[in-house]
Amino acid sequence: MIELVSAERCIKCDVCIRVCPTNVFERGDDRLPVIKRQEDCQTCFMCEAWCPTDALFVAPQTTPVATGSPYKDELWLTEQGLLGSYRREIGWDEGRSGRKGPEREGMRTMTAKPLGLDHRRPAEAGQAQYDIGFSVAYSDEGEEADEPAGAAESTERVA
Repeated sequence: MIELVSAERCIKCDVCIRVCPTNVFERGDDRLPVIKRQEDCQTCFMCEAWCPTDALFVAPQTTPVATGSPYKDELWLTEQGLLGSYRREIGWDEGRSGRKGPEREGMRTMTAKPLGLDHRRPAEAGQAQYDIGFSVAYSDEGEEADEPAGAAESTERVA
């Protein structure tokens, strides 16, 4: 569950706000993302993975941690090397200074455009409605080609 937004590391790019599938964050008055609906966090780690400055920490549990937990202590998380650890574990930290990560060479980018108001659940009364759009890098390397429709059927008939 999301536990920390580092004001010191955050560059206020709004990536976490855009990639969160459950709309946990809101932009604060100073543009710093604020955890507004922590109980909605699915612990999917999308915000932490996509954060370009490792300013977020998602605790590996699905309930909020206690008030005095080290998972809320930025200094402790930094000393333990936990800020940015999820990104490193999934291999998105390679060549970080060279702007590599999920956008590695040989990968394509899929852009997800915001859904129109007619195609999404409206925000609750008094809540902001975000137009979420983002890009995702992906690769088909190692994937087997899909069989043409009907190819499996024709093989079975011959046998």
